[in-house]
Amino acid sequence: MKILVVGGGGREHAIIWKLKQSSKAGEIHCAPGNGGIAQLAKCVPLSATDIDGITAYAKAEAFDLVIVAPDDPLYLGLADRLLAEGIRTLGPKADGARIEGSKVYAKQLMQKYGIPTAACAVFSDYEKALAYVRSCPLPVVIKADGLALGKGVLICETGKQAQAALEDIMINKVFGDAGSRVVVEEFLQGPEVSVLAFCDGKTILAMESAQDHKRAFDHDEGPNTGGMGTFSPSPKYTDAVRAEVEEKIFARTLKALIDEGIDYRGVIFFGLMLTEKGPKLLEYNARFGDPEAQVVLPRLKNDLIDVIEAVIDGRLGELTLEWDARSAVCVVAASGGYPGAYTKGLPITGLDAVDGAVVFHAGTEIKDKNLATSGGRVLGVTALGQDTEQARRTAYAQIKKIHFEGMQYRTDIGIK
Repeated sequence: MKILVVGGGGREHAIIWKLKQSSKAGEIHCAPGNGGIAQLAKCVPLSATDIDGITAYAKAEAFDLVIVAPDDPLYLGLADRLLAEGIRTLGPKADGARIEGSKVYAKQLMQKYGIPTAACAVFSDYEKALAYVRSCPLPVVIKADGLALGKGVLICETGKQAQAALEDIMINKVFGDAGSRVVVEEFLQGPEVSVLAFCDGKTILAMESAQDHKRAFDHDEGPNTGGMGTFSPSPKYTDAVRAEVEEKIFARTLKALIDEGIDYRGVIFFGLMLTEKGPKLLEYNARFGDPEAQVVLPRLKNDLIDVIEAVIDGRLGELTLEWDARSAVCVVAASGGYPGAYTKGLPITGLDAVDGAVVFHAGTEIKDKNLATSGGRVLGVTALGQDTEQARRTAYAQIKKIHFEGMQYRTDIGIK
């Protein structure tokens, strides 16, 4: 099969790495790709949000399959365009991608269908939002409505922080139009667990659980990021918790999509909080999580193309997902200063010395025939082990072999 993967981060590298293990995989292209992906696929200089350009390229190249991996192009309707051209596509249409593209819509859907979630209020007026926040118990969670590169969720522990968050989102527009509305939520406590699931419009088939580390620094300190590392499976996601999540969150989500007339064919990311009052849904993503895909896909035993075709054809109910019993840990190497300002174009060395782990590239490029940094999250080092501790020891032993100026990473991934 001739395949196009849209995107250029660690998630896309993990997807392509997994696709290459299939006997069905032929020529693979990636738009735009990155320095690591270029070793596995043909990278084409098209932005993931260039809907016209990607559609035209997909038609001209006659791909057998297109996988739309990031959130932005899905919300902008890339899957709609490709499907209209008769191109087999993994990824929800714009109406389905709205569960991620609008936090307001997602919360309304959860409330309408009785999906356990945090209590919330929605505002488009700054003064009204501020007045409400001042009446809320602290901490409080403030979310920009639209897509914000995984950084639009702010946990505010003081009234001053909450006011600054509202000013940044609604007045200073640090997330652009994504901040035209905000969701103000109660602060929930408990372990966070991520569960990815395939959905073919009729069936939801969950993958193995994972736990992400969002804060920039050790001990969950510092600003929120797109994710500094993750591990799978989560010991908190017990059989009892799984059964409750499947009944109250997965099944009700599927009913919501069907009843709303949404034919959802792709991946759904469920961000869960395991509270004292039971599991609650924090958010949906309309695609593979990143870096969660970097620990979940290496544990998947099934041929990924077989699963994707079952999703597209509505045959997911016929499949059983099989998993490597080993644990996986991914540690992210980030640019100095991330998630704030950082320098690009720095040479990366030491990758040739890595042994016993897979390195997924997130923000790299080929510069003067050498590998260099091009983003905030640069690399994800993923290792498997008999348990989480063994996997994390291997991942950390290997990441120490890699170097670029200012490189930073957390030292506590997998401990919690």
